[in-house]
This record gives sequence, structure tokens and C-alpha cells, in this order.
Amino acid sequence: MNNVFPVILSGGSGTRLWPLSRKHYPKQFLKLTSNYTMLQETALRLSGFNNPIAVCNENHRFILAEQLHEIGQVPTSIILEPVARNTAPAIALAAFRALEESDNAILVILAADHVIEDTEGFQSAVEQAVEAAQNDALVTFGIVPTGPETGFGYIQAANNSNLGANLFSQNTNEKNSDQGLLQICQIEQFVEKPDLETAKSYIESGNYYWNSGMFVFKAQAYLNELKQHNPEMYKTSQAAYKNAQTDLDFIRVNKGDFEKCPDDSIDYAVMENTSKGLVLPINVNWNDVGSFSALWEVLDKDKQGNVNLGDINNIDSKNCLVQSENQFVATIGVEDLVVIGTKDSILVAHKDKVQKVKEVVAHLNKTNRTEHLLHREVHRPWGKYDSVDSGHRYQVKRITVKQNASLSKQMHHHRAEHWIVVSGTAIVEIDEKETLLSENQSIYIPLGSTHRLTNPGKVPLELIEVQSGSYLGEDDIVRFEDVFGRS
Repeated sequence: MNNVFPVILSGGSGTRLWPLSRKHYPKQFLKLTSNYTMLQETALRLSGFNNPIAVCNENHRFILAEQLHEIGQVPTSIILEPVARNTAPAIALAAFRALEESDNAILVILAADHVIEDTEGFQSAVEQAVEAAQNDALVTFGIVPTGPETGFGYIQAANNSNLGANLFSQNTNEKNSDQGLLQICQIEQFVEKPDLETAKSYIESGNYYWNSGMFVFKAQAYLNELKQHNPEMYKTSQAAYKNAQTDLDFIRVNKGDFEKCPDDSIDYAVMENTSKGLVLPINVNWNDVGSFSALWEVLDKDKQGNVNLGDINNIDSKNCLVQSENQFVATIGVEDLVVIGTKDSILVAHKDKVQKVKEVVAHLNKTNRTEHLLHREVHRPWGKYDSVDSGHRYQVKRITVKQNASLSKQMHHHRAEHWIVVSGTAIVEIDEKETLLSENQSIYIPLGSTHRLTNPGKVPLELIEVQSGSYLGEDDIVRFEDVFGRS
């Protein structure tokens, strides 16, 4: 299907999975359920179509590009949102881009951070939805509920739905019925997250499905409906895309235009208003992994129901999720606990209370801490660094530079630096003079000196950086040249 474009929306922050998920490195970039990150799993799920169009924010652009590169996918485009404006405008940007590739482009809208275990079943459902989209239907996937869930919105399917020839062909319905697939239906209404009793009534009725946030439709059909039901959003998103600039491999949307765009989801802006909406129920072992209890559900467990990730020893403990990044953890006589340890934070919570993790993130934000923003190990387009130690007027980092990569040419107003090569080879430029360093060699960069670090080798460069000075923040960087286009 040469005209089908997966669209990966990667704007979430995953606050309910803190401390694993952080604002600048959220859950879609983590390997939570397999050897691939959630973003990579999403892209691989529809690898038989065109390479994806991805929509993300400025801070995530290099992480997203690198992770897609790791699985051999060169995105059709990576669109950068200058500010968050919810899903409806993000999808509009992707639609404008897809129409540059094909006048008949069909979009498959996917969140970057969902788990779908039955990939083959999902691919069959996408093909079914694509056929409906050929007739200008706007299709959303409804998840067949496994119980009365209060954490999801629901979609009510119409009883005895008359699909009509304009929305879906009778032949396609008959074919999918023979294959045992669920019947596509007209949408009666979208409903918000219910209380428990209401959720139970939804399950008993058999007409309600979890709202997955995944859609299939023609790019032009979506834009037509958006223009009809939310003309201001259409106008401003169109202007923002029209006035976008190409930056390396990225499409940088015009900030001034996009800031004027209304902030709304596709459900409110389009799907609740259109007469062309259909819901396709699917049963593909879907999970949005929106909390640690949801993560526990999808991971393999031992005989006592424990999920152990890392160096863990459980004694008389049941139904726990225990993960440790870099230290030994033991549990004794506990049940239904979540214990998450990273290099800089530890979370201990009952599985029934994990939704309150957001309150911890709010506390960190309110008290001007950084543990909700960044991990101790921070990824950059050239590699990564790990803040090993810090104190009054000093900071120690372990820096890893990818082969053939280079940091920006820069200087600092408030700190000097000392670099010691642990492994690999480094070219260090200080005030226009280059020095070649190998293992166990070091160099000093005085305060105010213009400098650049390059790895010319075929293996990663590892070095220890010791900073000293009156201010050691990452914003004390004046960049003169940067291959990644950072200011």
C-alpha cells in the first residue's frame, strides 16, 4: 500500500512511570517490554508500509531520529512542534506533509508508547480500516475491554449500525466476517473516563470499547472535517506548516503561527462532530502502559507473580514489580508493591496507588528539582554523559562520544574543565590548536577557552570530565559551531 503512511505521535511525557520516565527522556524511548524501545516497537509494527511520519517536540528530536535509525528506518519526515497543542493539530501537520507525497495519502495514527502483543491481528485490522478509509471514513480502533477500567475513555458503538455504501463496502464487511474479524460500526458517542459502577454498566452492555487513540483515514478527509468543525485550528496549523523551515532532517514548524493554534484532541476537534466516524473493535492484547500496575500486567512473572528487572532477590514476596538500574535490591514478606530504583531516585508504592506518582512529579517540579526532567545519564545527539558526582564548585561526568561524532565548538564563562581519556581516541581543539589524545592521557581547558571534542575513531570514546567553577549549569554554553544545528 504505497499511499499508506504510519504517523507516530511522540509528544507524551509519561509522568506516571517516573522515575523511569522523565520529561526529557519519556517512556516511549525506554525498553520497557522488550529489547526494543516502545517507539521502535510502534514503528516495526507497521514496517510493511511507508516509513513513518513522526511528530515530536524539540527536546526529543535527536533521540527519536537515532532510535528509528537503529532499526533501519529513515522517517519520511520528523515534524517538530514548537509548543504542545494536543493531538488534533499534530495530526493536521502530518496530513499536510503526507499530501506532499500522495494526493490520496492514508494516515495510520499511532501513539508511540502503546503495547500491542498480537501484531498480526493488528496489521489485519489496519488493512480493514484502510479499506474503509478509501471511502472517506474516519476510523478509530476500539479496544475490546477485558474488565471495567476507570482509567480509559470509552467509545459507544451504535446498535444495528447501518454503515452505508459511502462509508464502507458491503463486500468488505462480508469478507471480514468470514475471517472472524470484529464488525466495523458507526460511532454513537465518545465518553469520558467513568466511575467504577458506570464502567461495569458499559461492559455489561457490550456496546462500549476502550478509546485507543489510534485512527485511520485519508489525510485530505481529515483536513476537510477539521476545516468544517474547527476552522481556526485548520487555518493556524496550515499556516504553521506552510511557514515551516527544514533543519537537517527535521521540519521545524513556525512557532508564531502554531502558538495561535487551539489546543484540543482529535476526539473533541473532529471525531465527536463528524458524521463519517466509524469504530473498529479489536482484540489484540493492547495496553497503553500508563502506570506501573499496567506494566506489571504485560511483563513475564515468576511463580509468585513477581516481575524482577535487575539484581533482585525476593523472599516471601508476591505480585511485586521490582526494578533496579544499578544496585542489588531485596524484598522480604511484601505483596503488591512497586519498587523502582534508578541512579538518582527510588520509588516505593502499592500497586493500587501508582496513579499518584504524578503527585511526586508535581512536587519535584514545584520545589525546582531536576529528577523529573532528566536522568543522571543524559543522551545527546553525539553520545551521552553520566553525572557521577557533584559538590560545591565541582562536578564529575563520564562522557561517551559516538564514533566519528563531535561536540559543538563552545566556551564557558564560569567553569574550567579537565578531560581524562579512559578508552578510545580524542581530538581536542582548544583556541584553534588541536591535540590528539589516547587512553590514560589528559588535557586542561581553561575558563573562557574555545574548545571542541571529536572522536575520530571507530569505537566509542570514553572520558572523565572534571568541571570546576562558580557555576556548573548546562546553560553555561556558548556555541560557535554545531553540526546538529543547536543554538
